[in-house]
Amino acid sequence: MNQHTDKKRPQGKQDQDEHDVDSQESDRGTDIEVDEEKLPSRAAAVHEQIRMEGEKELERDGMALLWSAIAAGLSIGASLMAKGILHAHLPDTPARFFIENLGYTFGFIIVIMARQQLFTENTVTAVLPIMHKPTLKNFGLLFRLWGWVLLGNVIGAACAALAFLYMPIFDESVRHAFVSISEKIMENTPTEMFANGIISGWLIATMVWMFPSAGAAKLWVIVLMTYLVGIGDLTHIVVGSVEILYLVFAGVIPWQEFIYPFALPTLAGNIIGGTFIFALISHAQIRNDMSNEAKARLEAEQKKARKAEEKEQESR
Repeated sequence: MNQHTDKKRPQGKQDQDEHDVDSQESDRGTDIEVDEEKLPSRAAAVHEQIRMEGEKELERDGMALLWSAIAAGLSIGASLMAKGILHAHLPDTPARFFIENLGYTFGFIIVIMARQQLFTENTVTAVLPIMHKPTLKNFGLLFRLWGWVLLGNVIGAACAALAFLYMPIFDESVRHAFVSISEKIMENTPTEMFANGIISGWLIATMVWMFPSAGAAKLWVIVLMTYLVGIGDLTHIVVGSVEILYLVFAGVIPWQEFIYPFALPTLAGNIIGGTFIFALISHAQIRNDMSNEAKARLEAEQKKARKAEEKEQESR
């Protein structure tokens, strides 16, 4: 009867099983433990909470990820819009640079508070489940997630750039500011794009790691961390896509320059900064704690089982 039921499972259920993340908890049929009192450290609790969020993201439907990512690409355009408006209307003083970069934070606030899919957030959130259990299936789920989200982000960014350029929204001073801001990015060499992308990816990953402890201050965490990206003139694959595609659609640069020297070095830098540096170090710092806790728990269970066995033998 059970075999017959398995064969007749709805297609949606089969797809869901196919997208389930491999983990020790799924093998045991339990949930990830995020209670700080039951974990060896606060860092471990944060790690497990982010890993739980990562598993949820990895298991989401592909089209849901795509549409959420398109929305994020559109929303992140608010960063260029706000920064360009401030740049155009503030007097040309040294203070203008620091004020206009507050506008850089606007897109991130919208995307993160609206729970839309932003690629650089997924370089740490979705990677922790893979570091916990690096199976081929989990790597496949990660690349699937990255593919859908990056595609959607670029589509949304392109739509935002086209809207800023062709819709009768902004005057010439603001359009000139968009070009000026975007051209500044293209002054970087591919090596500088890559290096700036590493720092940018690391800062965004740090921001994500801070969220579980931020509470009501989450908005300020977003503002402070993304403001650092802005004033550091660091490269970000999604925000930068809006800026560089604006130049492409305006005919300032050929489309090939979007791919290289911008997109490929920046994407590689963001992934390395968020994944291979931040996520790897963050996982390493709690790995021994979690391993020692698991050993202690196993020893306690074995000790309890021995006592129960001894008690049963005595009763006989």
